[in-house]
Amino acid sequence: MAKMNFGGVTENVVTREEYPLEKAREILKNETIAVIGYGVQGPGQALNLRDNGFNVIVGQRKASKTWDKAVADGWVPGETLFEIEEAAAKGTIIQYLLSDAAQIQVWPKLKPHLTAGKALYFSHGFGITFNDRTGIVPPSDVDVILVAPKGSGTSLRRMFLEGRGINSSYAIYQDATGKAKERTIALGIGVGSGYLFETDFKREVYSDLTGERGTLMGAIQGILLAQYEVLRENGHTPSEAFNETVEELTQSLMPLFAEKGMDWMYANCSTTAQRGALDWMGPFHDATKPVFAKLYAEVASGNEAQRSIDTNSKPDYREKLNEELKALRESEMWRTGTVVRELRPENN
Repeated sequence: MAKMNFGGVTENVVTREEYPLEKAREILKNETIAVIGYGVQGPGQALNLRDNGFNVIVGQRKASKTWDKAVADGWVPGETLFEIEEAAAKGTIIQYLLSDAAQIQVWPKLKPHLTAGKALYFSHGFGITFNDRTGIVPPSDVDVILVAPKGSGTSLRRMFLEGRGINSSYAIYQDATGKAKERTIALGIGVGSGYLFETDFKREVYSDLTGERGTLMGAIQGILLAQYEVLRENGHTPSEAFNETVEELTQSLMPLFAEKGMDWMYANCSTTAQRGALDWMGPFHDATKPVFAKLYAEVASGNEAQRSIDTNSKPDYREKLNEELKALRESEMWRTGTVVRELRPENN
């Protein structure tokens, strides 16, 4: 484990160079990794582990679209694909990758299979951090660990196939066996992490919930829509408004600051753009920081978690969610985006 300096703060980091895949395979050579859930994170992590040479099985409900997806991905019923409880019984490491709501629902059936010496693995600190609300309290004789890729399961798989990796955080909540840490790091390398940085379950879920509602999803959509609407209200066409708001950001500028940082991206734009960006970042910061502070307070209080639990547990949740996503998809901005993407040179 290396000590790395991030902006003057020292953190524990594990890289692939110091912890090669061969070492991870050796540590987990006698383990059976049962990936429970094949929705968002499950496919990427399970397939990456399988391709990296680990002993992996999948647990998923039969007669579901995700069961069929697992079969299509090469998991064989009765050999590497089982009902959830059977997979949990077979696994020595249980990767609990169901949605937060489903974790609560399935927990009473899963818990009896957490026998002494096993490891319970999460990719989100939600269930453990808010266990007074979720009821997820593991037995004291199992390891409770976390590896949280900082991206979707789709991105994790795509970057793995490209020979890259998404950075992941890792945490140990309970070390019952004395080998929780080596299991955690080996799994982090096995799922294809770029590097691993240390956290704890509470910090992971607080930062994750804030990020999803903030710059990763909620805030970015709100800001993009606000700019798009102002341009449209001032006579700009949908194509022009979308290109200036979304297309230039995602196709031109984001790759630049992803590569070498915001200052480098600024340096590769016109002096007019630089001046305007430097002048206006302050007002945007001042306008949005109170919103982020309120958001973080809602996360830390447990209110955001409770809202998620209450909403996601309703029988008509999926139906209402699909209606909201449909409205987003069919908004003028994103209908314009569909056309713009079709016009990209690689699609013609």
